Amino acid sequence: MMGLSVSGNSLVNGFIRADGKRLVNGEGQEILLRGVGLGSWLLPEGYMWKMPEQGDRPRRIEAMVKDLIGEEKAAAFWETYYERYIGEADIRQMAEQGFNSIRLPINARVIMEEGQQKPFQFHEGHLRLIDRVIDWCRSYRLYVILDLHGAPGGQTGANIDDSARDMPELFTDPLNIERTVALWRMLAERYKDEWIVAGYDLLNEPLPDWFSEYNDRVMPLYREITAAIREVDQRHMIILEGVHWSTDWQIFDDHFDDNLLLQFHKYWNNPDTESIQKYLDHRERWNVPIFMGEGGENNPQWYTGAFRLFEDHNISWNFWTWKKMDTSNSPYSIRRPEGWDKLTDYLEGGAKPSQEEAEAILQTYLDNLLLEACDAYPNVSRSLFRQLPIQIPAEFYGYRGEGVSYHVGSKAEGNIGLRVNDGVPMRMITGKAEKPSYAPEGGKPWEADNLVCVQLQAGDWLAYEALCAQTAAYQLDIRALLPEGSAELTLRIRDRELVKLSVSGEGWQVFRLASELVVEEGPVHLVIGVSQGRVELDWVEFS
Repeated sequence: MMGLSVSGNSLVNGFIRADGKRLVNGEGQEILLRGVGLGSWLLPEGYMWKMPEQGDRPRRIEAMVKDLIGEEKAAAFWETYYERYIGEADIRQMAEQGFNSIRLPINARVIMEEGQQKPFQFHEGHLRLIDRVIDWCRSYRLYVILDLHGAPGGQTGANIDDSARDMPELFTDPLNIERTVALWRMLAERYKDEWIVAGYDLLNEPLPDWFSEYNDRVMPLYREITAAIREVDQRHMIILEGVHWSTDWQIFDDHFDDNLLLQFHKYWNNPDTESIQKYLDHRERWNVPIFMGEGGENNPQWYTGAFRLFEDHNISWNFWTWKKMDTSNSPYSIRRPEGWDKLTDYLEGGAKPSQEEAEAILQTYLDNLLLEACDAYPNVSRSLFRQLPIQIPAEFYGYRGEGVSYHVGSKAEGNIGLRVNDGVPMRMITGKAEKPSYAPEGGKPWEADNLVCVQLQAGDWLAYEALCAQTAAYQLDIRALLPEGSAELTLRIRDRELVKLSVSGEGWQVFRLASELVVEEGPVHLVIGVSQGRVELDWVEFS
């Protein structure tokens, strides 16, 4: 894929900071972060390894590896794993695909031995792994967000923070708070002069609802960590996440620093303005920039809607995640080694593979981590950026409001629970479901019963935004139903003159609107309207 020029990584320049509701670079130029997460690198996640519950977090995976091949070989395995999982080729490819930032999740145990008392010691070798990625990001112009994904003791009390006892012991043991503050002070001291580091994401997804009794401890800890950071570093952004998987911002009661970025996460729900309105409202109240810091684990159809939503509302975003095993909904897929099921079966009580078998399987896994050994899914990044060639579900027209992204003469009388405030008539195509579901389902395309169409009549139009990496000729198709058997469409791309097209046919059909449409490099603004008849639109595709 060609690098995108919509913002250009030339804007990755100097210390980034909050400026009212905007992010600006060191030259004062506005920038939107478009990033990707390095999930499962310094905090290996069981689901990305296709592990059962018995291997759902780093400490359990580590115990399995040690049990299978012995302590000495296990230690060597992990050093190779950290070395290979993210290499320079990964960072280069991120930049080439159009990302301008990364979010780097850290497990405290990787750089700070568990259970330490003062004076705290840190693992210099593992810190140099982070240094190396930062160096590559400086070379390829990608801002780096340091994300404490697994704090000492665990801030979430679940597998995602490598919790030892499924409790958020960061908030129940004062020593863990001391360790966390010391860890952040060390990182701030180390990177205080490093402009390519965008900011410090203090805690990933603290406290799900079932631990809400500790919610009142989050903001005091944020203030304490920030005070320690500010003793040594005045320049880097402080990034705060809400509770309950970073979705609940009710804890944000104190605008205690003048360089804050507020973060939410979004998975498996409607890609519409209504779903993020509470974050937009908070941005207005506090006059701060906001960040969708983790979202993904769905299919490319959903990505085309959700990430356009963020763009149109001027929200920086970060996709989760760059690569994982045996997947089709991340940019890269690590191939599952032959015999991998012997490891997972063992965790679930099956026969223990021999040490030789386990070593061979794990060595194949290490070999498969290198980017050149992975399978590429370029359609994933294209969906995030709406980069041609692409198919866009009709319901994901722009999010800039009436008169800019859409116009309908008659507002919908009912709704399917999606983009309700727009009033654009929609229906479920088969009628077997009342509303769409955005469950992840492993990234598979939506079933027929989960498809939505937009209903247009004469005078209505929809606008779609996309990106063209380099000038080329495309075919433009739509899938549509014509309730009256025929209709007349209007078509406009960028500022080109209006074109009228007559279409006719029965049932759902693919109509070719253009066969040699030259699209110039840069942003693409497509407006599809109806001048006569009625049209029910399923998708729009540049191919």
